[in-house]
Amino acid sequence: MDLAVAEINEAGGLFGADVEVTHTDSSDAQNASVATASAQELISAGVSVIIGAASSSVTKNVVDDITGAGIVQISPANTATDLSGYHDFYFRTAPPDTVQGDVLGNLIVSDGASNVGILVFNDSYGTSLRDVVEGVVTDAGGTIVYGTQGQEFDPAEQNFSTIVADAIAASPDAIAILAFTDQTPLIVRELVAQGWDMSKTYFVDGNLQNFGTEGETGFPAGTLENAQGTLPGAFPSEEFQERMRGVDPELTEFSYGPEAYDATILAALAALKGGDSSGETIQANLAAVSGADGGEECTGWQECADLLADGEDIAYQSVSGVGPFNEANDPSSAFIGIYQFGPDNTYTFSRSEEGEVPQD
Repeated sequence: MDLAVAEINEAGGLFGADVEVTHTDSSDAQNASVATASAQELISAGVSVIIGAASSSVTKNVVDDITGAGIVQISPANTATDLSGYHDFYFRTAPPDTVQGDVLGNLIVSDGASNVGILVFNDSYGTSLRDVVEGVVTDAGGTIVYGTQGQEFDPAEQNFSTIVADAIAASPDAIAILAFTDQTPLIVRELVAQGWDMSKTYFVDGNLQNFGTEGETGFPAGTLENAQGTLPGAFPSEEFQERMRGVDPELTEFSYGPEAYDATILAALAALKGGDSSGETIQANLAAVSGADGGEECTGWQECADLLADGEDIAYQSVSGVGPFNEANDPSSAFIGIYQFGPDNTYTFSRSEEGEVPQD
């Protein structure tokens, strides 16, 4: 987001003034009061648009307050399926779990697994993704042997000995971990301790990270070798990674960075097209600048802004690879990256699968 704002301001800003950013903390669903306080701070400040939250569950705690105030909310990372079409003022540049879940389920099945275990926390992100994976696996003739409805774990869980033992006892061919980075290192250590073959383990966007071999989240070399994971979004180019590092030289993880950039650029373009930066104007023009009605293809702020200044309709070409907003304010299509861990417990890009976002 900071990269997008810098790009806009270096080109003269919006309506002759710099775009201003207020950063607040959205925390997580276990600390709901943090996001509530942050949302109220931004609402009171009269912001035009709120980029976030990262967690679907956090969004559900604050989205009514934000959209009810006439402020557009665009999440670069929400994937819960039940947020599709939630409110006219709620958008997202990340696809719902119907896309990632479909790719993940098919990846597991194509790798030869027919009896699948799922370690899933009881959070809307985890359960909605689980439901999609379960549907794909069962439609292919497989079975979810652990992790079906009623077998979720508490997000605050710290002892996974019994949970992992129950999952392994169900004799799965593969195990998918649908959780966040708070729980995942504990789960991995328990799986290793109980003799699970970690090459048959699958991660998702909520916990796909470079664990490494040192520190609190690191594991001995080779622990995760050949394990795989999925991550929504096109793999960011080296050029875009370098641009992000220009804002934060210490950056090592790029998950949802392109989606946050796209959300910010799209919001500013919607304001520019509509002639002011009110929430109502941004909401009314977001789909149009994303290319929902066609238009001249363009990339980045300057090129797209110049076309709008000339009275042209535009179709912004996203860095994340998502398609224009559909009627539910979801991306109409998206890429899901498939990644594989090496012996150093870091992941590298393998390939991408593109999927359409279904609508009811």
